Amino acid sequence: MKIIQTDKAPQAIGPYSQAVEHNGIIYLSGQIAIDPSDNELKLDADIATQTELVLENLKNVLMASGSSLEKVLKVGIFLSDMNDFSEVNRVYSKYFSKTKPARFCVEVSRLPKNVKVEMDATAYL
Repeated sequence: MKIIQTDKAPQAIGPYSQAVEHNGIIYLSGQIAIDPSDNELKLDADIATQTELVLENLKNVLMASGSSLEKVLKVGIFLSDMNDFSEVNRVYSKYFSKTKPARFCVEVSRLPKNVKVEMDATAYL
């Protein structure tokens, strides 16, 4: 097992890693709307901006692992409001226009730091 760490994504806010790689598979922890350039939570940002930041963070962790968005197998999407689904989908489709990984999307009662969206992913090297 190899721990993946990059300064181009938010540092873990608990006892976990940004990602781990095992046997060529990368397991990415959930990302929320924290800007790694200033480590600031973008809680007041709209759902499109939060989604963009989450996907950029996932992309940066993948790059640090030696992988990319094109190698994502599955994405998990957690929303605080399912009414945001179409806007999240609009932003998401810009990042996954070439490949369409398996995914799920669920509404949850609350997310870390009260953000609107969180995503995790599984990819290969």
